[in-house]
Amino acid sequence: MTTYDHSAPMGATGLPQPSRWVCVLLGLFMVFTGLMVLGDVAFFTVISALFIGWMAIATGAFEIFHAFWTKGWGGFVWQVVLGVLYIAFGIVLISQPLTGALLLTYALGVALLVSGIVRMLIGIGRWQQGGGIMLASGLFGVLAGLVILTGFPMTGLWVLGMLLGIDLLSHGIGWLTFAWRPVAAAT
Repeated sequence: MTTYDHSAPMGATGLPQPSRWVCVLLGLFMVFTGLMVLGDVAFFTVISALFIGWMAIATGAFEIFHAFWTKGWGGFVWQVVLGVLYIAFGIVLISQPLTGALLLTYALGVALLVSGIVRMLIGIGRWQQGGGIMLASGLFGVLAGLVILTGFPMTGLWVLGMLLGIDLLSHGIGWLTFAWRPVAAAT
């Protein structure tokens, strides 16, 4: 005879879902940190640049380690060069976080502008298949890129921190919403 434990409902991944109080606690913590970040976006822009710098150094070191570990795969020189570039980029971000934040913000503005233009062209080209949503998404990307680039370098002082704060705030609200989900009845 087989028995099943229905005490922890399983999600789509097959893993037990977190309890309601864990979701509420995580949500409240993320909302709190999001509001803290939004309270001083310039400070957290610098913190973000430092964090990205350390992650770039770790990634570069792993890339170089991987190149020596898998020598027979080809592309050894390119992997080492890429690793060195990651490390150099990380060192620049750590040694001059304000300049690094400006570089990251400029790159973000260009990326948003270019990807927005591409999405707009795809939306226009696929208009009959519901391309209006893609066109609107592209227009938003272009506008966000232009806001960042036309206000540069001043936007470099607040954009990364603002995006981090909004992300934390929305993530926290998502966890709180998840906590308020109806509990499935055990059968």
